[in-house]
Amino acid sequence: MVDNFDYIVLKGGRLFDPSQNLDRIGDIVLGQGKILWWGERGAIPRDITEKAPKVQIIDVTGLTLTPGFIDLHCHLREPGFEEKETIASGSRAAARGGFTTICCMPNTNPPLDSAAAVEYVYRRAAEATLIRVLPIGCITRGRKGEQLAEMAELYEAGVVGYSDDGNPVMNSSLMLHALEYSTSFGLPVVDHCEDLSLSAGGAMNEGAVANMLGLKGIPQAAEEVIVARDIVLARSVKARLHLAHVSTAGSLEIIKRARESGANITCEVTPHHLCLTEETVKGYNANAKVNPPLRTSEDVRALSEGLNAGIIDAIATDHAPHTLEDKLCEFDSAASGISGLETAFACLLSLSKGLSFQTIISALTSRPAEILRPRNGKSPLSARIPPHLGTLRIGAPADVIALDTEKSWKVDPAEFLSKGRNTPLAGMTLKGKVVATFAGGKIAYMDTGEKSKTK
Repeated sequence: MVDNFDYIVLKGGRLFDPSQNLDRIGDIVLGQGKILWWGERGAIPRDITEKAPKVQIIDVTGLTLTPGFIDLHCHLREPGFEEKETIASGSRAAARGGFTTICCMPNTNPPLDSAAAVEYVYRRAAEATLIRVLPIGCITRGRKGEQLAEMAELYEAGVVGYSDDGNPVMNSSLMLHALEYSTSFGLPVVDHCEDLSLSAGGAMNEGAVANMLGLKGIPQAAEEVIVARDIVLARSVKARLHLAHVSTAGSLEIIKRARESGANITCEVTPHHLCLTEETVKGYNANAKVNPPLRTSEDVRALSEGLNAGIIDAIATDHAPHTLEDKLCEFDSAASGISGLETAFACLLSLSKGLSFQTIISALTSRPAEILRPRNGKSPLSARIPPHLGTLRIGAPADVIALDTEKSWKVDPAEFLSKGRNTPLAGMTLKGKVVATFAGGKIAYMDTGEKSKTK
């Protein structure tokens, strides 16, 4: 960790912020936890920096400066599964990947179904990291799909949404009650869309590759049936519904039609569903086993088009770290999940097809920020989610990252800051690297090769 200073001046970078249609060379000043100024290179007003006894000047010529990335969906595993990840290790990995705000899922032990569990996450995050960690609470007690969790209690504790994550709520009546109750708090229900009766026993996408490998497939309908069901339920009570890790062209078409009719729906897609297909599983590559599974090239193309068109709102990693033992076994028995925080940007820049740089950055910054924005004026989240998140506007949180969009590097899981080494990208050479991450005006991560000058 590099020493932190009162003010940080980033000089000569490409300032890129889709929320302002900003794309220019200039300087930016971070201080007091905020973006104090940006503008033409060398034009920083003296009265800004002369007030600070210690100023760190960093030459970022040739680098691109964007708002810090926001991840709406990741797994930090703590409490209960610290051998896979901790809040500290996951946050370090996030900062290295350029993420300054992350939303952690509730499939921990105990699950995040009580105020005490949510407060534990906030307390551990405050001790361990500079980045913003925001918990998502359970829909049902113990994620068992039987009784609603104390949603009001979780709201007061500061959850940003409700989800049972990998345990979809199969009882339609219970899901309807959860959606209806959530409207009291203005929070979204974050939906893992999977009909368990259709996906039971499946290990990868249903199709030719699964047949060739002799593996039972998971049909696309397993996702699409629940997407359709929960859109109907949410629309009936005017609830906010956020669909996690959309993976099929069919789901996208259902979402498109629902949004055209005015349904209050948002959705996300992962880097791996934008960049990889079921072909990656060939050779029984357990590191490519994920839920929902990697789909076809036609699905990948549709998802990219949906992101470009604004039907898909955000890119979220679904970072799911596992131990070596979780993956080093027969494919059917292997755990599902990919560790993706540290490779997300490079994966998107190098492997996605048809996505513009502006679309990628927008889907990692301003668009997820809008989903997180508190809807209730007196929300407990108002103190945790500052206004103007996901932008480089003056007065916004000093969450800024420096990107080298031309730098090539080889993915070596042994160098990950995450405890999870499970990635199908191991050994690949990708282009695009996060050089530095500033969270709240402090250095959360910096590539050791970078130099700075201190005044």
